[in-house]
This record gives sequence, C-alpha cells and structure tokens, in this order.
Amino acid sequence: MSIKNIAKVCHEANRAYCQAIGDDSQLPWDDAPEWQKDSAVAGVEFIIDNPAAGPSASHESWLKQKTAEGWKYGAVKDPAAKTHPCYVPYDELPVEQKAKDYIFGAIVRSMLET
Repeated sequence: MSIKNIAKVCHEANRAYCQAIGDDSQLPWDDAPEWQKDSAVAGVEFIIDNPAAGPSASHESWLKQKTAEGWKYGAVKDPAAKTHPCYVPYDELPVEQKAKDYIFGAIVRSMLET
C-alpha cells in the first residue's frame, strides 16, 4: 500500500475520531487542503523511518513540521493565521488529543504489516 493511501486512511480515522469528540472541522480526504494531506503523509513517513517511535515522538515531529511552516499556538485552529491549539508539547495535550497520536501510529503500523 502506498504512503499516500495509508495517510488517507489515517486522515479518515482521525476525522471520524474528531467527530466522535464533537469536532466537525475535518473535511474528507478528497476535500481536505493540500497542507493537511501533506501533514498526514509526513506523519506516515516519520513512523516508517522511526518504527519504534511512540506517540510523543510523533507529536514532536508534527510540531517541528508546523514550526517550519510558520504555525504557532492559538486557541482555535486557523489555517489562514497558522494557529493550532495542539501546538504545545505532548505532555500538555489533553488526553483526547494524545489519543490521535496513538490511533495514527497504530493504523500506520498495522497497514505496513499487510
């Protein structure tokens, strides 16, 4: 399976999880902006390159990518302003946000085994 296809599955699982916790802001993969797709692909590549990395390392990699792209902390996710409420160290994330890193990693690892 291609990295992009794995990223799509991770994105859709994340979207479903977000909906379950009351966040309806995620668009389906086909409608998602390119920056969001690129972020999912980068997350998959990080796990492929670092198979033993845990959820906190995955989040730290995401933070590095966001920093390089000019993002910063903001109480509301705003792609135009490049602000995101998860732009904090992993230990400061609420448990429901930490769960996303666990889910993402589990999906990638599972799909790589098939």
